[in-house]
Amino acid sequence: MLDSAKPLRIVLGWQVVTTLSLAVIGGWLAGLHGALSALLGGAVAIVGGIVFAFLARPPKTQSQGPGTAWDGLGRILKAEGAKVLVIVILLWLVLATYQEVVLVGFIGTFIAAVIIFSMAIFLRNSAQLDAGKQNVD
Repeated sequence: MLDSAKPLRIVLGWQVVTTLSLAVIGGWLAGLHGALSALLGGAVAIVGGIVFAFLARPPKTQSQGPGTAWDGLGRILKAEGAKVLVIVILLWLVLATYQEVVLVGFIGTFIAAVIIFSMAIFLRNSAQLDAGKQNVD
C-alpha cells in the first residue's frame, strides 16, 4: 500500500518543530507573549496545511481516464483556496482578539511555517518511486 500522505506528514513535523523552536526563542526574547505569539503564528500555518491535506487527498477509488488529471488539478486548486481562506480568517482572528501579540514573532513564525509547507513538493515518496520502477520494463 502506497502512502501518498508521507511527504505532508514529514513537512507537518518540520512545521511543529520550527514553531516550537521559534516559540522558545520568542519566549526568551519577549517573554510569555512572544512565545504565545510564535505558537499562534505557527498554528495558523499548520491548520491551513491540514485543511489543504484533507481536501487535496485523492479519492479511495481512483480510475485512470482522460478527466483524472483535471479532477486532481481541480481538487488541489480548491484545497489551496480553502487553505488561503482559513489562513486569512485565522490571521484576522488572532490579530483582532490578541491585544498583546508580538508581531515579529507571530508573523515571522507564520512565514517560516508557510515556507516549510511549500517544501513538501521537494520530498519524494520512495514507495511510489519503487512501485513505478516495477511497472517499467
